[in-house]
Amino acid sequence: MFRRTFWFTAGAAAGVWATAKVNRKLKQLTPESLAAQAADRAIETGHKLKDFALDVRESMARREAELGEALGLQAPVDPDLPLRRHYVVEASEPVGPERSLGATEYRKLPYKSYNRNEDH
Repeated sequence: MFRRTFWFTAGAAAGVWATAKVNRKLKQLTPESLAAQAADRAIETGHKLKDFALDVRESMARREAELGEALGLQAPVDPDLPLRRHYVVEASEPVGPERSLGATEYRKLPYKSYNRNEDH
């Protein structure tokens, strides 16, 4: 009698366990659950890519500093050297003889454009 009760209880427990496991797996395979899992993985991948990009930027800055030191690019600038001229393209006001803007000079691009992709 005890044997039958033991095996009956063991079978019922195995059935309940298997049913719960199958139901859990079916809930994981619903479209909503799959969409949530995909979103979680996409967010996780985005965080990993961001961390990678930050590591690359940090390493790049460190290497640029090393190269700058090795090549002597961090040396102080001689004040007797002329200033480098910078150009700002398509500014609203070109420099005239009456205006003095220092090292910055303004100029316009050619008026006629040969860009075929431009809307006319």
